[in-house]
Amino acid sequence: MELHANARLSVEGRRLLCRRVRELNWKVADAAFAGGISERRAYEWLARFDAGETLADRSSRPKSSPKKTPASVEAAIVRLRTLRKTASTIAAILQMAVSTVCAVLARVGLNRLSKLEPVEPANRYCRRHPGELIHLDIKTLGRFRRPGKRALGQGADRRSRKAGWEAVHVAVDDATRLSYVEVLPDQTAATTVGFLHRAIAWFARHGVIVQEVMTDNGSAYVSRLWAATCAEAGLVHIRTRPYRPRTNGKAERFIQTLLREWAYAATYRDSDHRRAVLPEWVRYYNTQRPHGSLGHKAPMTVLTAA
Repeated sequence: MELHANARLSVEGRRLLCRRVRELNWKVADAAFAGGISERRAYEWLARFDAGETLADRSSRPKSSPKKTPASVEAAIVRLRTLRKTASTIAAILQMAVSTVCAVLARVGLNRLSKLEPVEPANRYCRRHPGELIHLDIKTLGRFRRPGKRALGQGADRRSRKAGWEAVHVAVDDATRLSYVEVLPDQTAATTVGFLHRAIAWFARHGVIVQEVMTDNGSAYVSRLWAATCAEAGLVHIRTRPYRPRTNGKAERFIQTLLREWAYAATYRDSDHRRAVLPEWVRYYNTQRPHGSLGHKAPMTVLTAA
């Protein structure tokens, strides 16, 4: 351990303190005050400096731990845990304290049974042609009439009571990441279908013919109106698996970028001001912002080259 997390002085700072006293003839009290430490601590560093010892923090770990759980017992605990035994069951089998079993399991990272589940392999995919698949999703944001604690700090009581909510509807092309966004009053089936019609038209103006759409299982997306609209437009509707938001990961990731770089990126006067800034940010995202999964190219650049 080189330096304690709460140390007032770095190793070089301690060395400077000692040199001020020994080479520049500073008083110990003055050097301690300049370093922001006590006079007693300064004398301790001086003693170690004079003895030629390191000025780094010494480890507080004991040289020996005679009461440490033997490695063979730890191995037995891990073996029983892999059989999905609870901590109390393992303690009863091995005739030891439950707290000891829990400590061992936490140390090896098996304190939760879910840690025994195999990691689901990442199923990454990318459609080759624009319009083959469009990802749709909705993010709810609170309205506000004036800046709140996110902009002014926790101590500011600037809440906009009963301001309500608004829904950010997004559509992201799988192949190019070209994105279309609208802020609408709600996420009802009628509103969502209206957004779908406008998104299809917007993509068509950019030469992208939508063939399939992917959504989660929200109420608007499972409605009869939505199903009829998709059938009328000749769209194949794909729904994600329940509780698997990563299936629609491109829309989820775009929403995170949207929140970080638009919704929470500046101090807006009110939600109307925030909404007015959105079109310019979407234009920047589509035409200028480098995208890591596109070889650091903008979506419109990839679309033009397709």
